[in-house]
Amino acid sequence: MADGRERAGGGRRRPTPAEVSAAGGRLLPDVIRPGLLVLFCGINPGLYSAAAGHHFARPGNRFWKALQLAGFTPGLLAPEQDGELPDHGLGVTNLVDRATAGAAELSPGELRAGAAALAAKVEAARPAWVAFLGIGAYRVAFAAPAAAVGPQPGPLGGARVWVLPNPSGRAAHYQLPDLVVAFAALRRAALPPSGGPATSAAPGCRPVGPA
Repeated sequence: MADGRERAGGGRRRPTPAEVSAAGGRLLPDVIRPGLLVLFCGINPGLYSAAAGHHFARPGNRFWKALQLAGFTPGLLAPEQDGELPDHGLGVTNLVDRATAGAAELSPGELRAGAAALAAKVEAARPAWVAFLGIGAYRVAFAAPAAAVGPQPGPLGGARVWVLPNPSGRAAHYQLPDLVVAFAALRRAALPPSGGPATSAAPGCRPVGPA
């Protein structure tokens, strides 16, 4: 732990402040494969996640806890395990690829361009659902000022659309229990009580049983 980049009690490497500062504009690869049950879509990578090379890596982000507590994964995954998401029928992408210190640095034009690019990506990968993590960015990107958290009326690239609250720790008006309720509502829609997906997913997707 001499360089201060590992967490106490574990070997997980923390990016240094210099690495985080230098991560502006960096791209974070998608975690995606054809036929997923749910493709989660963040707004754009934060500097910490871009420096770490993994999605939702910043300490305090509640994505991984909400995912597990809502029943999408059987255990709590670490950001370094984001590549395992497709084993559970899940994936992650972003509306805008480039990393910034905050989503406020993105222009409306970037968000709208990201929406068009995402539609093509979804059409190619054919997930059953796309779940957006952040209502404000969704409203701008898709010119839907009245959109609310929950299911949306129209498909995107053939996938059904759901909007979730932003799991960032900075979104303090949504506490972890609120996020879990919102994520669990999506899971109930995507996986009916029978345990089968509401829309077929590709072989190899292994969603966990009902919560």
